[in-house]
Amino acid sequence: MGKYVFRRILQMIPVFLGVTFILFALRIPGLLPGDPVQLIVGERELTPALRAEIEAKHHLNEPLHIQYGYYVSGLVQGDLGSSMQKGREVTDILLDKFPNTIRLAISAILVEIVIGLLTGIISAVKQYSFWDVLVTLSTSILVSVPVFWLGMLLQMFFGIKLKEWTGGAVFLPISGMGDPPDLIHLILPSITLASVSTAYVARIMRSQMLEAMGQDYIRTARAKGLSERVVVFKHGLKNALIPVVTFIGLDLGALMAGAILTETVFSWPGIGREIYLAVTQRDWPVVMGGVVVVVFIVMVVNLLVDISYAVLDPRIRYGGTAE
Repeated sequence: MGKYVFRRILQMIPVFLGVTFILFALRIPGLLPGDPVQLIVGERELTPALRAEIEAKHHLNEPLHIQYGYYVSGLVQGDLGSSMQKGREVTDILLDKFPNTIRLAISAILVEIVIGLLTGIISAVKQYSFWDVLVTLSTSILVSVPVFWLGMLLQMFFGIKLKEWTGGAVFLPISGMGDPPDLIHLILPSITLASVSTAYVARIMRSQMLEAMGQDYIRTARAKGLSERVVVFKHGLKNALIPVVTFIGLDLGALMAGAILTETVFSWPGIGREIYLAVTQRDWPVVMGGVVVVVFIVMVVNLLVDISYAVLDPRIRYGGTAE
């Protein structure tokens, strides 16, 4: 196991460097609109002397590979650069927003696990029943609906229509996260962010449970006189969970990336909304820093998911052998 983890960490290094280089290459003049020096100066007059001073300070007068070397050196030390618009360290900006994004992502994961697993299990156990048809139809609709559109529909229903029907009563807030933050502000954003993933989890869970419930060990468990609850949750569920755990684990990174739209729609002050605002302001250090953080989290989660396989299925062994 230790050798496998070490090998995977070594494999992560070139992937991480490749992603950072592609992001950094977008800074080549002409590829993207906006003059970084002018963004740093703001509304002040940009004289040739001031331009030269700023370019020398931020190494913008160096060749691209030299600039990338400075950037990687800073990354190793936890330095993601400085915001061109705010004049603050990108690390400080993202650290301020990171807890909010994690709060939203974990809430979405919980929605995904509880609703997705439960509906998938019910659909499989009650195959071809009304509940099975309902779950199949609902998941088909959810995977077809854009997340931002679903978010706006929820905002319209809870913020306008329901308010009109009830004479002005507000049941769920449609923007922000509250001051201080509270759970009720998390409901609509987390449901929106988790909607598509929940549908996929339900589908995968249904498929894997149907396959598991048809195995010989399930028939043996039933022949022993075990209750259906024990057969389903102790024998069937554990063996059906590996693909679901894979999807949920990998989906954490996807949720953080998808949070850009959700956080923007619901004005949720997280990394996603900060990246969106940075894109609109051409603040590329913040954009790059946010994407780098998300990529790093995705790679770490992938590693943890792979390690979890051995816990869920003892037949899996790392290091080139399998039993």
